[in-house]
Amino acid sequence: MLGMSAGPLVTLPALNAIPGLVHGFGQRLGPLGWESRDAGRARMTAALASAGQLLLLRQVHGTAVREAPWEGTPEADASLAEVPGLLLGIETADCLPVLLVDPQRQAVAAAHAGWRGTAAGVTARAVAALVAHGSDPGELLAALGPGIGPCCYQVGPELRQAFGPGSEEFFRLGSDGRLCLDVRAVNRRQLLLAGLHAERILGLDDCTSCCSDRYHSFRRDGKGAGRMISFVGFSA
Repeated sequence: MLGMSAGPLVTLPALNAIPGLVHGFGQRLGPLGWESRDAGRARMTAALASAGQLLLLRQVHGTAVREAPWEGTPEADASLAEVPGLLLGIETADCLPVLLVDPQRQAVAAAHAGWRGTAAGVTARAVAALVAHGSDPGELLAALGPGIGPCCYQVGPELRQAFGPGSEEFFRLGSDGRLCLDVRAVNRRQLLLAGLHAERILGLDDCTSCCSDRYHSFRRDGKGAGRMISFVGFSA
């Protein structure tokens, strides 16, 4: 289904078993591989051409949900598609890519969840958009991709306030005494509160900052960091 130019990808067996579904979490091109954002977009667009059209967003760490199809790269941090051949893409370099699948309706959604979007509930907004279009949250599957882990994601104490009361369990002290945030755990909690079943929330525990041979990391590499593209959709 995918062209050889897709590069290294991670897929999940439970999603591979869904007829017609195309998905993947992109990795960097080798231990030292780097390419411009435009080059990465062009490579993945070509690799997915046989399955459909890759749609990307101008991500701004918000909660807006865009319904496919669209032209260009509109400003939003989550998206929804209900038509085969429309593939939703998310670009990350530490933020968490979240893929949502309704196997019954052949509908999908995707979210870009950094700390700001997570604090504002972007993943829950993506679930709500699917439900508004007729999906049953109990039938959804969610896949959380690679993102920076609490082992490396040091944050300031002001983030406790951003996440509000009851968020203490998502923060921990690192070995140097600094506060660290578990973005993956927050998004998992949001999915549960949105009505997904725990056994249908899947994912990878890879930390993008730790795994320099496989992932780009903005926290580790700074402004020169590359981007990975994750995607989900039903093939045309």
